[in-house]
Amino acid sequence: MNRIEALNILGLDDDATPEDIKTAYRETVQILHPDRFANNAKLQDRATEQFKRLQDAYEYLNSGKGSRGSSVQADRSAARPGSTANLEARLAGIAAARTQLVKQRDVILDERRNAIAMIAVGGLVAFFLRRIVAVAGIASAAVVWDIVQLASSQRTLNTLDEHITELKREQKELQTQLEDR
Repeated sequence: MNRIEALNILGLDDDATPEDIKTAYRETVQILHPDRFANNAKLQDRATEQFKRLQDAYEYLNSGKGSRGSSVQADRSAARPGSTANLEARLAGIAAARTQLVKQRDVILDERRNAIAMIAVGGLVAFFLRRIVAVAGIASAAVVWDIVQLASSQRTLNTLDEHITELKREQKELQTQLEDR
């Protein structure tokens, strides 16, 4: 890993200050923490992988290996909480987090489509082969399982949509602050 890769993971540009890195890390951790996806093992596994990459990038940048040298020290004024550089760093972090959430939402939409298709197929099999009790029973059980999967994926979609909406709101606030400068 190099500095640019680590900064990209955090959604930052090459001119990011240590304060920008810290802010982007904290915001992204809140969004990508695996515990937020405890009700969906697939999403939780994916979030765990991304969380590990995020931690590796942050550790790399804080270890001194990813420092820009003395220019970082000279640019302390840009690290103020309300500075333009900090607002831009926060916007970059939000954009990165939003991209990840949209990817996760796409996976869940695929799962939901599959569940709907399996409900239809299982229902048809159960109906047309109802005289073969074992087959109809298995098909009915599959339908019930897919209904549970559908409900679970819908709940996860709702949660992801809420997070994406919150990120959009926060992004608009930050953009307004930048425009006011």
